[in-house]
Amino acid sequence: MGEPAPPSSATLAALGLSGATLTRFKTGLINASWLARMQSGEHRVLQALNPIFPAAINRDIDAVTRHLQEQGIATPRLLPLTDGTLWLNAENTVWRVLSYIPGETFERLDDPERVRSAAALLARFHAALGDLEHEFANARLGVHDLARHLEALRRALSTHTGHREYTAVAALAAPILELAATIAPLPPTADRIVHGDPKISNVVFDAATGAARCLIDLDTLARMPLPLELGDALRSWCNPAGEDDAAAALRLSLYRAAVEGYAAQAQNFIDAVEWRALPAATLRITLELAARFCADALNERYFGWDDARYASASAHNQARARSQLHLADSILSQLDLLAAETERAFSG
Repeated sequence: MGEPAPPSSATLAALGLSGATLTRFKTGLINASWLARMQSGEHRVLQALNPIFPAAINRDIDAVTRHLQEQGIATPRLLPLTDGTLWLNAENTVWRVLSYIPGETFERLDDPERVRSAAALLARFHAALGDLEHEFANARLGVHDLARHLEALRRALSTHTGHREYTAVAALAAPILELAATIAPLPPTADRIVHGDPKISNVVFDAATGAARCLIDLDTLARMPLPLELGDALRSWCNPAGEDDAAAALRLSLYRAAVEGYAAQAQNFIDAVEWRALPAATLRITLELAARFCADALNERYFGWDDARYASASAHNQARARSQLHLADSILSQLDLLAAETERAFSG
């Protein structure tokens, strides 16, 4: 896909970035982002907000990151523009500038210690936000509603029977729907403030020490049950094959490191019902993503599909759906082991 154009010089001036050198970040599927090197040598992050988000989402980010900073948690911050506002409407785009936290990001991990560190960071993030009172402009209601995603898949199958990839997608959808029919609901738990998309590529690691430094891409901040947040994290952190690989599988040693790292920081705020729901939540989120990607293979939706590897958005979505289905099968086959690891970490 083509790269979005950077803003004009007039827009850069209004953003306080006159004379800055812009380098496009290669990662990130939704917002277009550039590293801005100021003439002073300081670095900032420039982003063009994807129109799927309301501009007021920046107030959510400001409130949450301000609170995180007050609690001693490293976080990128929105930087006020030359007129003191948090964002700029220009060139039919919402622009914003954030502080830059240097480090490394990864699309997949095969290192238990990095996974342990990421989990500990996420626990500190959750704990720090436990007392924040904030009404979110972007509530993201129903974002992890498995039934809704399954219905969207069935609707896509009935609507797009003439799609060139229909036969392949229908064959992929069948085991997803079959497995979904066996999934029990999660126990009810309280909503908490969460990151909303804690996949491994949204964790910045210190390049020298390997320790997790901060979470980025905060447009998904919301309230939701904690097991859904952690299930999403675990299915990403504990699959060293990555999200596009048909050989995706959950590695028990990585799961062990994750639950140990999180539990070490979370004993004072997570309860036993939330904690024991983690294996089932990990399976549920993985299956939800398989259903979503499968539906998108017919709806031809995908942010930033890789046209160097896939001929179409449908082909990329099929690969992702197939990968998540394989991962779900792997999780299902290890549920008893995952439950034992979860209980041991919580009790220890």
